[in-house]
Amino acid sequence: MNSFPILDLRSLTKSYATAAGRLAVLQNVSFTLEQGATCAILGPSGSGKTTLLGLAAGLDQPTSGSVLLNGVALGDISEDERARVRNQHVGFVFQNFQLIPTLTALENVTVPMELRGDRNARRLALELLDRVGLSERADHYPTQLSGGEQQRIALARAFINRPKILFADEPTGNLDAETSQRVIDIMLELNRSAGTALVLVTHDPDVASLTSRTIRLRNGEMVS
Repeated sequence: MNSFPILDLRSLTKSYATAAGRLAVLQNVSFTLEQGATCAILGPSGSGKTTLLGLAAGLDQPTSGSVLLNGVALGDISEDERARVRNQHVGFVFQNFQLIPTLTALENVTVPMELRGDRNARRLALELLDRVGLSERADHYPTQLSGGEQQRIALARAFINRPKILFADEPTGNLDAETSQRVIDIMLELNRSAGTALVLVTHDPDVASLTSRTIRLRNGEMVS
């Protein structure tokens, strides 16, 4: 295993120009995450959680500061190169599932590997669907699935490329309490078995407590 952290954030600041002047949505945030570790970003709505996740994943660029993802300085490479880093090393799970409505559950899971031209896509997708308890729903379309089932499909899709780090943005935000617990349990088990690091954005302290570390944000600043 490599000796460097999977994620190294240094003095991240993100601000925008407004009619009233510069608006800082994130200020001087620094932390590292070791490979295979789990971390929650906890805070109320508007605290900068999703902004921080986007910067950490290279989906956006900071106003100042730096991000090293798997040892790569994201600020020193082009957008195409950042996309390649994400495709190789990163998985994503979002609050609104983001499944493709015209594809079946199985087809949604295979998309990342098929984009790589990997011939093992179907076999691995079926294995992951079994692990999330949905092998019997492989031929169903998203509209035929419950919210919890759609999020479990999204989890299987996120893991099919064997990511080194998973970014999950309020993955249970649209689910009831019982379904949320099942989704979180499955996500953490997939992380443990694959040795994948996890950055989990949440406003729920109970969900955050399931990770090994919590980064608390308030008004764009780390408070603990």
